[in-house]
Amino acid sequence: MAKEATAPTLYTVAAPPHWHCGRTVTGVMQQYILALVPAAVMAVVYYGLPALRVMALSCATAVAVEALCCRIMDRESSVDDFHAVLTGLLLAFLLPAMAPWWLVVMGAALSILIGKMFFGGLGGNPLCPAVVGWAIVALSWKTQADPDAMVLSTMLINPLTQLKYLGLEAAQQVSTTDMLLGRQLGALGATQVLALLAGGAYLAARGVLRLCIPLAFLAGVLLTAGIFFMLDPGVHPSPVFHLLTGSVVLAAFFLATDPNSSPVTRPGMVAFGLTCGVMTVLIRVYGIYPDGTPFAVLFAALFTPIFDLIRPKPFGAR
Repeated sequence: MAKEATAPTLYTVAAPPHWHCGRTVTGVMQQYILALVPAAVMAVVYYGLPALRVMALSCATAVAVEALCCRIMDRESSVDDFHAVLTGLLLAFLLPAMAPWWLVVMGAALSILIGKMFFGGLGGNPLCPAVVGWAIVALSWKTQADPDAMVLSTMLINPLTQLKYLGLEAAQQVSTTDMLLGRQLGALGATQVLALLAGGAYLAARGVLRLCIPLAFLAGVLLTAGIFFMLDPGVHPSPVFHLLTGSVVLAAFFLATDPNSSPVTRPGMVAFGLTCGVMTVLIRVYGIYPDGTPFAVLFAALFTPIFDLIRPKPFGAR
């Protein structure tokens, strides 16, 4: 007993972090995928099996390409963190349901190769990988990546295309309720507005998503579209029209919030979101693309290092 009482106490110090909240990359990715399930289901309801084919092919390609990259780079496989699945699903949401198989494969492969693995993998990519892959295929094969190519196989109308080429009166054929419920022609998942809002609310309720970027994004769209509407309501649609069309809601909750390409400070997030929203409306009004939302996200992400400089002064600093 005496020997035990006088034994020296040993202290060990482990590597940081010394406190863990329990949240993991795999868990966050699973939450994001779960939040996208309602929109995926609605896409299949409106577009049928072709939408399911695009989503499955995109996810499978993204996983296969990432596994192959890890093998070539002699690194431990990272496909079990589900980020490749999420990237493939987000890319599919930006593509039309009738997209040819080679376009889907090319987009998913480029998303992983150029958007993610080229920069070293998850955590190193300066831009959202899914948006990078979409931008490449949309600029390279415009006709095959254009949702309006499905116009002959569906009765749905693209309100943004109607506004761009036929004017405000033609765009108003689609009611606000139809736009909210996803009854509008567009990318297979991006137009499922109500389902995406439900997914975003789920992520916010679970504490996975901070609402600074989505709310600033939507505010930027409403503010800019409101200015154009007040200047000439006979030419420009209402701010609600811009909010419920195209891929605004998808970008606000799932693309612009990519943790690797968005700011980390709260003021930076607000500035980033506002920039995305303002650029979305400006591209729609002055650009050649009916919906320039993904381009707006890419543009704003280029300035993320500058947005991160917007921060309160530390206590005691002059």
